[in-house]
Amino acid sequence: MKTSINISRFLLGLIFLIFGLNGFLHFIPMPPPSGVAGQFMGALFVSKYLLVVSALQVISGVLLLINRYVPLALTILGPIIVNILLFHVLMNPAGFGLALLVSVLWVLVFASVHSAFAGIVEARVETRTAPVRGHSRVISPA
Repeated sequence: MKTSINISRFLLGLIFLIFGLNGFLHFIPMPPPSGVAGQFMGALFVSKYLLVVSALQVISGVLLLINRYVPLALTILGPIIVNILLFHVLMNPAGFGLALLVSVLWVLVFASVHSAFAGIVEARVETRTAPVRGHSRVISPA
C-alpha cells in the first residue's frame, strides 16, 4: 500500500510540475479551446491569472515530489483540481480523463495523510481564550 501511495504522490507531483511549468515555458503545444471554454481561458490568460495558477501548481508539484509539506501541497491543489474538473465537465469535456486521473491520485495521497486534516472536519470546536498576563513594570537603571 505504501508503494502505491508513493507512486500516486510522485505522479501527482510530476503532472502538476510539468503542466505548471508549461504555463510559463509553453513546451506542450495546446491549441486554444473554442466557444465558451476559449473565452474563459482567454480571460484567464489576459488577466495573468493563469500565471498564478501555474506558479501554485509548480510549488505544489515540487512539494509532492520531495515529500515535504504534503498536506500543504494537497490543500493548494484541492481548489485547482476542482476548477479543472468543473472546466472539463461544463465547458470542455475533451480533457476529462486526465482531470479524473488527477482527482483519483489526489484522493489516494489525501487518504494517506488524512490525519493532518482532522481538525477541519470537526462539527463543533471549543474556543479557548488566551490567558491574560499581568503587566510587568520595567524599571530603567538610570
